[in-house]
Amino acid sequence: MKTQKYRVIGVMSGTSLDGIDLCEVEFKLKKNQWSFYILKAKTQPYPQKWLKILSSAHQLDKVQLEKTDSEYTDYLAGVISEFMQSSDEIDLICSHGHTILHQPDDGITYQIGNLPKLAKQVGKALVCDFRTADVKLGGQGAPLVPLGDRMLFSEYDYCINIGGFVNISFENKGHRKAFDICPANKALNFYASKRGYDYDDKGQLASKGNLQSDLFKHLNQLEFYSKQPPKSLGIEWLEAQLLPVVEKFDCSIEDKLHTLCNHMAFQISRVIQNKGSKILITGGGAYNDFLLNCLKQYSKSSIVIIPEQKIVEYKEAVIFGLLGVLKYRNEVNVLSSVTGAIHDHSSGLIYLP
Repeated sequence: MKTQKYRVIGVMSGTSLDGIDLCEVEFKLKKNQWSFYILKAKTQPYPQKWLKILSSAHQLDKVQLEKTDSEYTDYLAGVISEFMQSSDEIDLICSHGHTILHQPDDGITYQIGNLPKLAKQVGKALVCDFRTADVKLGGQGAPLVPLGDRMLFSEYDYCINIGGFVNISFENKGHRKAFDICPANKALNFYASKRGYDYDDKGQLASKGNLQSDLFKHLNQLEFYSKQPPKSLGIEWLEAQLLPVVEKFDCSIEDKLHTLCNHMAFQISRVIQNKGSKILITGGGAYNDFLLNCLKQYSKSSIVIIPEQKIVEYKEAVIFGLLGVLKYRNEVNVLSSVTGAIHDHSSGLIYLP
């Protein structure tokens, strides 16, 4: 059987606003098995202008949001074009865009940067807007990465990404299950900023704090944790549900970070059911030593694995590259067992230059 190859650029911008992840990947399909090789990767940090806009864009009205979408698309096109300058022939640009609104229970999800003009500006075929179709089919529109976990990282029992939020993916009786577990860097960065830092480097601030038992208890009683999957989180939940609980407690920033890390590790450990499990950790949270130590304490019998740096930082960009290829081939790239949609489907839009 002939090996089929695709060279793509996966583009991902997460809710933690670390920047735009760009990853040039070669995918190969041989004997019905996908493999990948990362050719190059880069994170383009957001300038202060875009950090300010994106952090509050969910509060914009429709007219302002459409204007922001157009301007962000122009900005994204420039970032992608610059990254692509030294690349060989690219078959597809597969771009997630940046999530501004995610209220799937109300039938709403909106990622900016998915406009048709992006394809024209970068001069390549574009696959984008992966979440909207799933929400229209009754799904959560998230998480979408689990199909890539199944196809590319099947040697692990659990795949956990610690980004703006924590999400998990695993096999359960022949079905892929996945959902958001709890907040992560979006909450931690909020409190690190109160000490003048963009983030809590290696969890050093958290390590200096003490566990606040009452706060820990109240966080674990949040309604979201009693809901059954499929379920997902967004910044709206963070601002309306979690942060108000933390703010009620009069304790130091270090104590809040310390307690939040314990809370996150505890919630993750509740999901890890199998003893001796191999857990793949990716995302920016993989560098938070204090958080990982908490996770190891709560999940004592599991093996926590941190892969090579490119996988830690660019796994989601890689997988959105694969989702784009699958859409281009008109093959399933979203699992109803994960999102709760009425059926598996091939999600996304294709725009030609």
